[in-house]
Amino acid sequence: MLIHVLSDAKCRKVMSYPFKYHDYFDLDDTLPEEVQMARDAVRSWVDSVVSPVIETHAMEATFDPTWFSELGALGCFGPALPAEDGGQGLSETAYGVLMRELERGDTAIRSMASVQGSLVMYPIASFGSTEQKEKYLPRLGRGDWIGCFGLTEPGHGSDPGSMETRLQKVAGGYKLSGSKMWITNAPVADVAVIWAKKEDGKVQGVLLDLKKEGVKVETISGKWSLRASVTGTIYMDEVLISVDDLLPKATGLGYAFKCLNKARYGIAWGAIGAAMDCYHTALSYAIERHQFNKPIASFQLTQKKLAEMITTISQAQLMAFRLGKLADQGAVTSAQISMAKRAHVEMALKVAREARQILGAMGITNDYPVMRHMVNLETVITYEGTHDIHLLITGHDVTGLPAY
Repeated sequence: MLIHVLSDAKCRKVMSYPFKYHDYFDLDDTLPEEVQMARDAVRSWVDSVVSPVIETHAMEATFDPTWFSELGALGCFGPALPAEDGGQGLSETAYGVLMRELERGDTAIRSMASVQGSLVMYPIASFGSTEQKEKYLPRLGRGDWIGCFGLTEPGHGSDPGSMETRLQKVAGGYKLSGSKMWITNAPVADVAVIWAKKEDGKVQGVLLDLKKEGVKVETISGKWSLRASVTGTIYMDEVLISVDDLLPKATGLGYAFKCLNKARYGIAWGAIGAAMDCYHTALSYAIERHQFNKPIASFQLTQKKLAEMITTISQAQLMAFRLGKLADQGAVTSAQISMAKRAHVEMALKVAREARQILGAMGITNDYPVMRHMVNLETVITYEGTHDIHLLITGHDVTGLPAY
């Protein structure tokens, strides 16, 4: 069934969701009632608030700033964190399910939540002082403040150990100098978790007020992907940092990787949401579109595409639920998260491309979400660890021999 929603004087087609079609093995039925209720609330918000306007935002490279407070009210920021740390005290599986629902709307929406919860709130909750937790976490959890995560640099992406951002010891604290690039939320953020090298060569997590003297943030424009997400470069020129701004338990690059694991876990679930939306769009279109006096869904090659799409989505869902169970037990490994992130993003890209073919020429228009998901996934396949690096992580894990 198609629902027609009027937006900016243009009629856009928004699909209603008989979700049974996308959960082939009834995995969501195994979720506790509280998680299903949270899922339904986020799903309803995506359908009523995001879907009717997301194509316009993507075309115009804009976003609605009220989404941050609304995501906070929905409990999408750090849902697996304890309530005292600004979260909801839900399971890691619940966190994954909510990220799936958000990315069904758009990768940009899931990125807002992933960065805020996994890359900002999580390190403060896990590595911060009591004072830092009390100052930042309630505001971040509600979406009153916006956070970002600064690890990637203009010259250092897959090799963060070579970072050039420095913390120099001075009277009264430190001076922070360097730059961070491709930082989601940076142009609208209040605080950043910045990773810098101290004079002893150790990497240190720092909480940086982005309004401090010596900080400049520039918006990165001209993106073909993640256009409803704001991305920036942070420049830091001898910014005075007090000892109280350091995350006391975050000395060492491994702590940054712990944050990335949380975000990659969310991506592994989120990519499934994008694939589900592309599949549903293709299925609905194929049933309604007639050629040679019959629905194109009745042709063998179309059914082959649809059958393979739902099969690979189901395989990813099964891996995600197992990954969630391991995470809930505290037994998940970074290599397992790596494998899921790489496999699920690749799966989603293939589903998006097949869906685009089923839609034919309509697949390249913004009357349908497929091309938007496809170009978004082209970013996801290389952020939070590139596709190739995650492949090598699996190779290292199974052979015991690093190839990087």
